[in-house]
Amino acid sequence: MKNRAFNPYLPSWEYVPDGEPHVFGDRVYVYGSHDLAGGCVFCLGDYVCWSAPVTDLTDWRYEGIIYKKDDDPANDGRMVLYAPDVCQGADGRYYLYYVYDKVGFVSVAVCDTPAGRYKFHGYVHYKDGTRLGERKGDMPQFDPAVLCENGRTYLYTGFCGNGMKERIGAMATVLGEDMLTIQQEPSVIVPGDCYTADGALREATAQAEKSACPYKLASPENYQGFYGHAFFEASSIRKIGETYYFVYSSQVMHELCYATSKSPTDGFVYRGVIVSNCDLHISTYKPADIPAAYGANNHGGIEKINGNFYVFYHRHTNGTWFSRQGCAEKITVREDGSILQAELTSCGLNGGNLPAKGDYPAYIACNIFTQTPSLYVSQEFPKITQYNCDEPDGTPLGGTQNAEDSSYITGITPGTTIGFKYFDFKGEAVLSITTRAYIHGDFEVRTQWDGPVLGKIHIGDGSNFWERHSAKISFPEAAGALYLKFTGTGTGQLKSIGFE
Repeated sequence: MKNRAFNPYLPSWEYVPDGEPHVFGDRVYVYGSHDLAGGCVFCLGDYVCWSAPVTDLTDWRYEGIIYKKDDDPANDGRMVLYAPDVCQGADGRYYLYYVYDKVGFVSVAVCDTPAGRYKFHGYVHYKDGTRLGERKGDMPQFDPAVLCENGRTYLYTGFCGNGMKERIGAMATVLGEDMLTIQQEPSVIVPGDCYTADGALREATAQAEKSACPYKLASPENYQGFYGHAFFEASSIRKIGETYYFVYSSQVMHELCYATSKSPTDGFVYRGVIVSNCDLHISTYKPADIPAAYGANNHGGIEKINGNFYVFYHRHTNGTWFSRQGCAEKITVREDGSILQAELTSCGLNGGNLPAKGDYPAYIACNIFTQTPSLYVSQEFPKITQYNCDEPDGTPLGGTQNAEDSSYITGITPGTTIGFKYFDFKGEAVLSITTRAYIHGDFEVRTQWDGPVLGKIHIGDGSNFWERHSAKISFPEAAGALYLKFTGTGTGQLKSIGFE
């Protein structure tokens, strides 16, 4: 049987958010930061890498630790590694660009192979040796993205919290062949929220001209088009044909937006949302303004893999912002360069729907919401979690053996709906669910968000042991989603679903 791919695409115990996919040779490599299941803040782990053959996106391989937090001499032992990016330089080597959480400059490491052990290389700096981010008037550097082309490296950075007037927007900086020295100083290519409204734009332009700010405002006539989706963080860059795609997380955080230009440092125009990790704006299966999952910040990139385009992003688990897992969806880049917003699914990289046959873990649910859907993640809401928390080095407690069995959905209260998308249904089947805890009532079965109830799985007497409950359901003979809505009493947990 062909292996199946799910979301998240890595093992359930792995937490690699901010995923930047890159095809090098015949494999796709994902670089990201590294959260822990029991993390109290973002990015507590060292950088790790995972890769898969471009011809089989179900077969992910752990490449190991590629860079440790203390490999950079600037780390005083109190800093963590934030989101990185990698590009292949003109010399054929691979360059890792990253920032720490407590400094405002960009560090670089280098390796002879895409997923080997990277070694510290230096800092991005002006020609006089001053590090980018430390010159008077510089904005702190954050979330570097890189694109290597014709002996130049285009570096994209920035962080603009809402209302931060001193933070202008996303910057593009051009580096020379040494991958470190600035050849063309930063210009602001996408505005922060203070620079998108009409009056604010005029004021900001005047202030930039009068102040010590050294940055050029690139194409400010385009800034108003970013209103409501201004730059927040999470720079990512790709070139498709002759068009540059700048992907970023907007001021509302849960969405990855994109802007395009024919130049890597100027002329970017807002184009739309590629993915939202709570499916806001999607109206294909629900009202567009209702979130179908609990969102928060987002970061990822797009990549063409074996002829198809995908967007990589992350979701939130464990009821916290600090335990994020990588997910991916197939996207279509149309002839006019536009991208339709991708819908969250459980099958992601699978290349098609999942067969309605056999068992599936509950953690692949792509929709989890309560009677009154809420936008941002919280401990108070149902959530995906695991009962083996991470060791300090990021491995699951007790090792990886049986780690997949440790993930489940908890906090299921009356009115909770859990959705899985999509399955190829073949008509009548026995649907089973494995639950735990003292809940009493029914799980209503639907194939649409607000569709008719096809049947109910009854939980007569819940317990603190995992127990399987089943019911015969008449599914349509067509592709569809599976929604389970709990109606009853108590607070429960869901470990798996199964079709017979």
